[in-house]
Amino acid sequence: MASELNKMDNTDHELEVMAEVQTPRLGRTLTYWLGGIFLIIILSLFLPWTQNIRSQGTLTALTPQDRPQTVEATIAGRIEQWHVMEGAYVKKGDTIASLSEVKEKYMDPDLLVRLEEQVQAKEGAMEANLAKERAMQEQIKALREGLSFSLQKARNKVGQTRLKLQSDSMEVVAQRTELTIAEAQFERQENLYKQGLKSLTELEQRRLKLQEAQAKLLSLINKYEAAQAELQNARTELNSLQAEYGDKVAKAEAELSATRSYTFATQADVAKLQNELSSTRIRSQYYQIVAPQDGYVVQTLKAGIGETIKEGEALATIMPRDPQLAAELYIDALDLPLIKPGDEVRLQFEGWPTIVFSGWPGATFGTFGGRVAVIDNTGTNGRYRMLVVPDSDATSWPEPLRVGSGVYGWAMLKTVPIWYEIWRQLNNFPPDYTETQGASTANGKKTSEVSQKE
Repeated sequence: MASELNKMDNTDHELEVMAEVQTPRLGRTLTYWLGGIFLIIILSLFLPWTQNIRSQGTLTALTPQDRPQTVEATIAGRIEQWHVMEGAYVKKGDTIASLSEVKEKYMDPDLLVRLEEQVQAKEGAMEANLAKERAMQEQIKALREGLSFSLQKARNKVGQTRLKLQSDSMEVVAQRTELTIAEAQFERQENLYKQGLKSLTELEQRRLKLQEAQAKLLSLINKYEAAQAELQNARTELNSLQAEYGDKVAKAEAELSATRSYTFATQADVAKLQNELSSTRIRSQYYQIVAPQDGYVVQTLKAGIGETIKEGEALATIMPRDPQLAAELYIDALDLPLIKPGDEVRLQFEGWPTIVFSGWPGATFGTFGGRVAVIDNTGTNGRYRMLVVPDSDATSWPEPLRVGSGVYGWAMLKTVPIWYEIWRQLNNFPPDYTETQGASTANGKKTSEVSQKE
């Protein structure tokens, strides 16, 4: 009996031990949960994932004229008055600030009037020189005409003197003949007187006629020689006229050249004064600093009244009104070949409520669509800039956006399984690396086949 009781006690003890050895219920539950989670993770690896290229940047304007710009002073001056305050809206041509002159050369309040008077005086001097030049041209013309007339007159005088000389020569010849006759008559009269056939009175009369013939011949010879001298003088005068008038014409032409030189110098002075007058007039317009386009005064870079500024120094910054916004994003050189103008980009703007699942764009809330408009051809430190503009087919960008705010972007690429994306990220491969490589290899094979056929 006691042995049976001992056997029953041992059997109950073994059953209690076996009951203690069984797996606890909590452990089985944890195992089921872990297995389920692991199964879900495995299944999740085969879910679709949209590859993307992440980047960040800031909002800017697409065109240069829509970007913030500084308003600079064209001339050096002193600030006399501000006409706007920060945040004010200005239209193109509105005055922002007024300047006063600081250069001594332009401080004369009647400078423009005095410059105009100088220009008028120089122009009057130039007109007087032009009139003198025309008068000298007429003088040279008159001298040349006078030379022509004088030469013709001298030639006529030479001809007349030559004719007179011929006439005197003929008279001398005739008088010599007459003298010969008178001498012959006197000899005959003297012989007759010696023979007593003629009286002394008749002989004296014949001697008187002989002396008269001799005197007349002498007078004609003197006249003939005087005509020769006159002919020589006429020829000399004819030869000297060319030199005399040539000297006068040369002097007149030299004076004309000097007058023209002075006229040209005066014209240069007039042009210089006109240039200075025009520059001064234009400079007077720069005393008023005006807005180059419609926009808002973001910040004044100079403060107070009486502050002196230099040429080209900025006074204020203006943000143009209604700029065409664009997101300025930067991508790595590794991702550059995968982006081209026109590609779709999802954008997240700072300050705008957003729920982002970059791989599942359909489950994302608060992002906006965009298209790549510009990609720079050169990079900085291995990063390339691209400009993204609003997508006309997507929701419009929010109105409160301002230039300079932060923006995040995702360039949407190919849809792949999650396990492939994790493997790509771990290996630091670019998106579609295998496909691109395969395509390039296929293209290379096609090129080699074509070259072999050729």
